Amino acid sequence: MVQNSAARLLTHTKSRQHITINLSLKPSVTLRLSPSSSNAPRLICSKSPTHSHAKSHTLNSRSFKKQLCCKRPKLSDSCFQSSAMRRPVIPTEFGAKVPTNIRQRYLNNFIDEFLKFCPSEDLAFQMALEEEKVVYDRSSSKNIYLNVAVNTLKKLRSKSSAPVPAVASMSLTLYPLAGNRKAQSHEEVLGGRLAAKTSFTINRTGKQLEEKLSGVILYRKLKDYLMTEEQLKEHGYPRPHPERSGRAVVHNLPEKKNVDAFSKVCCRCGAEYKINANGGCVRKEECHHHWGRLRRHKVSGGWETNYNCCSGAVGSPGCSVSTQHVQDGRKESLDGFVQTFEKQLPADGNGGVYALDCEMCYTKQGLELTRVTVINSELKVIYDTFVKPESKVVDYNTRFSGVTEEDLENATITLRDVQAVMLNMFNAESILIGHSLESDLFALKIIHSTVVDTAIIFPHRLGLPYKRALRNLMADHLKRIIQDSVDGHDSSEDACACMQLMMWKIREDAKVKR
Repeated sequence: MVQNSAARLLTHTKSRQHITINLSLKPSVTLRLSPSSSNAPRLICSKSPTHSHAKSHTLNSRSFKKQLCCKRPKLSDSCFQSSAMRRPVIPTEFGAKVPTNIRQRYLNNFIDEFLKFCPSEDLAFQMALEEEKVVYDRSSSKNIYLNVAVNTLKKLRSKSSAPVPAVASMSLTLYPLAGNRKAQSHEEVLGGRLAAKTSFTINRTGKQLEEKLSGVILYRKLKDYLMTEEQLKEHGYPRPHPERSGRAVVHNLPEKKNVDAFSKVCCRCGAEYKINANGGCVRKEECHHHWGRLRRHKVSGGWETNYNCCSGAVGSPGCSVSTQHVQDGRKESLDGFVQTFEKQLPADGNGGVYALDCEMCYTKQGLELTRVTVINSELKVIYDTFVKPESKVVDYNTRFSGVTEEDLENATITLRDVQAVMLNMFNAESILIGHSLESDLFALKIIHSTVVDTAIIFPHRLGLPYKRALRNLMADHLKRIIQDSVDGHDSSEDACACMQLMMWKIREDAKVKR
């Protein structure tokens, strides 16, 4: 067989009877095309007489032509080499999370796949660059980038190897594309590889437009996060009494160890003290307590548990001193509750979305409401007022409530006034959002079932009875600092934080579904 890669044409002479072609080969070969009795001429190939093993071969001219052409470089290979020279290059970045050479390698792989079904090289380059950029943006490290890039490459290869539909095959027969590439619809070219499955725009940015969460849209999406009746009972929410109107019942209450009605346990220091019929302390004594919470942290050789207020160990004397002991008392006084009732909803079915937060102080009867704030889905305050407690205040709890004696000095709004406003503002289908909302409903003495509790949506890793603080949730998820004022909490700030947390949660869950 004549090897085309080693042949070089030297002389080409033509006569009436034959054509002689001398090729520089090793060993030298003379090719002569001579006439034959048949219609097809014969090609005689012989080595020079200087070699002992001289041999003649008779070949058909068509077979010779085929052998000469069999080693020619393919058109697609030459096109690939020309396009590879003009391929886009990813610029080198200092301190990039993924090495540039790895990104360039996968970009070239993406280009190879897009070239199989894109009508032009420029479009293939552009789509490959966009695809690689999406993979890079989704990855926070090299390993994640490799996983995402491999999955993307698999999808592109399955797309390029998919069978052509009948309509596309007909169009290829009638109007063949250059390089036998597959036909593509106009929408698929504009939208990219996911155009058949997702919505698209002509100016595609690679990111989905965020849907505005307000009004009926927010109301419908929040229905997926509502607490069930079982959850309301499990987490100690006030539920209507089955027999007595205006009275609430609490499930899963711990058993009382002391049945004496005049013997109480301080909710701050844990000391037992006596009260009289009016709720006042029988004996005047100071309350030494830690206002902070216990925090467990790792040290060399093990773990330690300390109070975050003063870093004191468990059992250490309290770092704060109050004039007397106090009690909670909210779950002991279960009379005077009101329940939201059914109302006719508007045509769109929007029952309303509200976030609320309450502040309380210690009185002779326990914790009582001193301030309430309600915001709507637009994060605007629609109700905010100070409330005059029914009993005498013994501790304003300013460190946490932010309410001072001056704030309540001229307050005339009572708990009954607040309940009337709430019943007029809400209905049974209104969604109320809060952090440990059962505490606020006990202070308001309101029974409501359509509830979203951020303490349940964002649970503690250790489970109940542990709950994550609202300020920690805002710092972790929304990168915002709240409750950092030395004057205490702001109820409007806490209510807005709960609403914003739920909006963030809805958007994050929507990304996972996409």
